[in-house]
Amino acid sequence: MKSKFFLLTAFIAFNLLVACNQKQEQSANREMTVFIDELMKKMTLEEKIGQLNLLVPEGEVTGPGGLDSNYRKLIREGKAGAVFNAYTVENVRELQRIAVEESRLKIPLIFGLDVIHGHRTIFPIPLGQACSWDLEAIRRSDRIAASEATAEGLNWTFAPMVDIARDPRWGRVTEGAGEDTWLGCRIAEARVRGFQGQDLTDVTTMMACVKHFAAYGAVDMSDVSLLEWYLPPYKAAVDAGAGSVMTSFNEIAGVPSTGNHWLLTDLLKNEWGFKGFVVTDWTAIDEMVNHGVVADTIEAAALALNSGVDMDMMSGTYHDYLKQLVEEKKVSLTSIDDAVRRVLKAKEKLGLFSTPYRYCDPDRQAKELMTPENLQFAREFTAKCCVLLKNDNKTLPIPSSVKTIAVIGPLADSQQDMLGAWSAAGQREKCITLLQGIKNKVGDKVSVTYIKGCNTNDDDRSGFSTALQAAKKADYVILALGENGWMSGEASSRADIDLPGVQNELAKEIMKIGKPTAVVLFNGRPLAISTLAETAPAILETWFGGTEAGNGIADVLFGDYNPSGKLTMTFPRSVGQVPIHYNMKNTGRPIKPDDPNEKYVSRYLDLPNTPLFPFGFGLSYTRFEYSNLVVGMNGDEININVDVKNAGAIDGEEVVQLYIQDKVATLTRPVKELKGFAKVLIPAGESITVSINLTVDDLAFYHSDLQKYREPGEFVAYVGTNSAETISQSFRLEK
Repeated sequence: MKSKFFLLTAFIAFNLLVACNQKQEQSANREMTVFIDELMKKMTLEEKIGQLNLLVPEGEVTGPGGLDSNYRKLIREGKAGAVFNAYTVENVRELQRIAVEESRLKIPLIFGLDVIHGHRTIFPIPLGQACSWDLEAIRRSDRIAASEATAEGLNWTFAPMVDIARDPRWGRVTEGAGEDTWLGCRIAEARVRGFQGQDLTDVTTMMACVKHFAAYGAVDMSDVSLLEWYLPPYKAAVDAGAGSVMTSFNEIAGVPSTGNHWLLTDLLKNEWGFKGFVVTDWTAIDEMVNHGVVADTIEAAALALNSGVDMDMMSGTYHDYLKQLVEEKKVSLTSIDDAVRRVLKAKEKLGLFSTPYRYCDPDRQAKELMTPENLQFAREFTAKCCVLLKNDNKTLPIPSSVKTIAVIGPLADSQQDMLGAWSAAGQREKCITLLQGIKNKVGDKVSVTYIKGCNTNDDDRSGFSTALQAAKKADYVILALGENGWMSGEASSRADIDLPGVQNELAKEIMKIGKPTAVVLFNGRPLAISTLAETAPAILETWFGGTEAGNGIADVLFGDYNPSGKLTMTFPRSVGQVPIHYNMKNTGRPIKPDDPNEKYVSRYLDLPNTPLFPFGFGLSYTRFEYSNLVVGMNGDEININVDVKNAGAIDGEEVVQLYIQDKVATLTRPVKELKGFAKVLIPAGESITVSINLTVDDLAFYHSDLQKYREPGEFVAYVGTNSAETISQSFRLEK
């Protein structure tokens, strides 16, 4: 009786607490609404339009365009709602002072920057982070980034980028989580929570901006594909509480996203219930003229505002034309008021009205940037993001018997390239290169020689001979190859995604010497490195690791960290296989498993259809074995259990991956879809049972009526170490 009484009391207390919190939240929302309504009554039309204007005061950081030399005057006149690219306490305080002390209504500014993978402490690029399959580490990296950025006056980041990417030629794949929708949703949620924390009034948090809405980087597609594959990560980020959304430069069904009423208003604001504000990408309103849907920038401004764009980044079209458009009744005052209210609510949620200088604390700026704790985490995170692609003859880790190492390659000692793309506040002079990381690791116990060998992207072979001499004298060779940091990111697509320049030639000559050789890859996208993969004994994919890149990579090379990363984007054998992704359809004339040489099927004549390295792939210094896969049904729950054994001699982490195939459905389904994973640490020689649970709703998909529901029938569960190497078990869904 006492236990029942205790449980009843606890239940009542919990519900009272929930009800109290709800009442407090409702009261706060009412107070905010009243405050904003009263403020808007005082605003002139010009001041309202000013809140929809995002200024870029100095520095050409993220795109083309000139500077607005009149920006201080605009702030003073109340004609700016936010500022982009201004940071440090001194700069932010001065601009905020003009807004809250010299403008008529004293409305504070929002300050934004591309805090994409760290602020001062730079972490691995987002694509690399995704390969950690560690949602908590991803969340923590953005928590640290937000803490550092807010210490320098910022309160808005243009991240996360949640675009699904299936074409590695596109430069912006570096900013996202890869090709899978389900995993992309989980990472989107983690990143929004990392930036925004539990409460935006916490001065160490900042407002996230989900981009690029929607389906940026994809070609035109069916409605079902849009709903099934591309929109869910944006929805996940919105549901996680993201405060803003950025439009994309692409079009959907012939309508540019920046002028797409269905996308921005019907779907995002009405159906999804998004309460934040929508901002364009850099000059995106202007660029609709180039798309051919409007004749001039005046029409573009009207189309954008009427479609649901709340804030204009950089183009100045709202500032220049909205008043005229209202007077001509081409834009309603109601639409402007809705946009202004959304921006003002964001400022209220950030606590700017009550404490406009809350992000301008010089003590925080002095104490919270690049702390030892932040740098240590960055080092550990870099190691987690590395993916071991090849390791013949146990070339890695580097044996303790090695006494001389030749470090060769154009990326071995490049501090700038360690940062990767989109590291606006990163400081290259503080980056640890691969060479320095190796020296830090071995000290005076091992002789380390460095030879550049060649440049990254030209045909100069003059350094080959010196590099070969160094390799012949060494016990062990490390080849640092790949792309420069600027080769990926915005406006950095590549038609040929093999190693640029003469790096393949250098690698080929080094391999002929026959010394134990490990290739360390630096790149912002999957590469088509079939030539290198044929000859290199070991390949470690490290992406661009950021401030602590060299130390984190050295931890992996010397075995202090057992690599556990897994690819979240397929590596093709050749660019001719692109686009390529694991969750393809078996349409066309599929290859027959019992007759792989059949000519009249959908296959290449000169290459296997399979990728060089599949989605989910990544080796370890140990070996894992899978057995005893059991799928059980318990009402609406699906319970998947599998035994995983560490069959090697050292402890290791494994990413246990669950894929599902719907065998027969009313619409064609992929050969398999990721539906869950578990990252587990298994001691050497031990076995554990890994459980992953689904519900029957996880088997639902979008149908031709654009509704999502499940169908009964036969399914197959695949569990394994990557998308290609699995064990399987069939099961049935009866209803």
